[in-house]
Amino acid sequence: MLFHSSIRKELARTFGATFVVLVSIVISMMLIRAVRLAARGSVSPADVMMVMGYTVLSHMSTILTLSLFVAVVGVLSRMYHDSEMVVWFSSGRGLTSFVRPIFRFAWPILATILALAVVIWPWANQQITDLRANYEQRSDLDRIAPGQFQESSNGSRVFFIDKDTPDSNTGRNVFVSTVKDGKLTITSAQRGHIETQGTDRVLVLEHGRNLESWQDPAANDGTAMRIADFDRYSILVAQAQAPAQQVAPVRARNTLDLLQDPAPQSRAELSWRLGLAFAGVNFLLIALASTRVNPRAGRSLNTIFALLSFVVYYNLITLGQNWIGSGRIGLVAWLVLLHGGMLALALGWLYKRELNWLWRDLLPRGRTDATQAGGAA
Repeated sequence: MLFHSSIRKELARTFGATFVVLVSIVISMMLIRAVRLAARGSVSPADVMMVMGYTVLSHMSTILTLSLFVAVVGVLSRMYHDSEMVVWFSSGRGLTSFVRPIFRFAWPILATILALAVVIWPWANQQITDLRANYEQRSDLDRIAPGQFQESSNGSRVFFIDKDTPDSNTGRNVFVSTVKDGKLTITSAQRGHIETQGTDRVLVLEHGRNLESWQDPAANDGTAMRIADFDRYSILVAQAQAPAQQVAPVRARNTLDLLQDPAPQSRAELSWRLGLAFAGVNFLLIALASTRVNPRAGRSLNTIFALLSFVVYYNLITLGQNWIGSGRIGLVAWLVLLHGGMLALALGWLYKRELNWLWRDLLPRGRTDATQAGGAA
């Protein structure tokens, strides 16, 4: 029918435009964040775009929720401003009549939000964790960048090679500084190359000098030194090790695993994932109940209210996650308290406007005055 189709078409246009704008903003923010991580050495510079993509994907449920909320508020504000709502009200349509077309349009988006929060959120976080872990666990040779001083993984060794390198396994003008057991060793060589000896990787230096310095109370100045020239010198830089068993962070754990884990941190993460889906439903009712525009005034107030409502609700979900994680409240109790309370508030607000209730009529004095006025009439 005309009523349902007109609302759904306008919601689709507004939702698409809002979604594109929000995704563009989030991509710009996540790109800056990914570049900052690469500059700090947390991720590989070659993986910046992948980290940005996974990060945006992990926040897609929040983006969809906000886009849907802003779209409903924007469409209803426009209808009030253009007096279109007056036409629908005059034709016998009440405010609750908008619930069905709005939810018919929104249910695929709500299902997508639930899937993103339950499935895609942990998967994207796991991919980011793997990228960062693989980069941090790379060998000392993989850390070397031509023309730069690079520290080893344990901080005991510093490498430097010249930019003029014919391939990735050889280098010229090699410098290595090592601190071990209180002894400082500085090694420089004209050339160096990598050899694999069994399961170990060895840096072989040619035509260089080795300087060792250590504390010696018997020396005149308390420091002993030894200098030696060499034609060939080997340094073990990558020793084969058994892969370390890593515990996945709670954000990257599968939702089914969280359901089977009674730990507070697992329950807190579940409250976050389920809260995004429940919030999407409540936001639709809040938008329908709260939106009202004076045709002679602007529509910016409703947009500001929508953004403030989203921020407050979003922070309450985060607050509940912290409370559940600290054991101050249970998962079910918080879901009922927050999302059930918001649902009851939105429905009460909606029916108040549908039946044209006034808050003062709900008070005892207001009802008494109304009764006396009816008796006098």
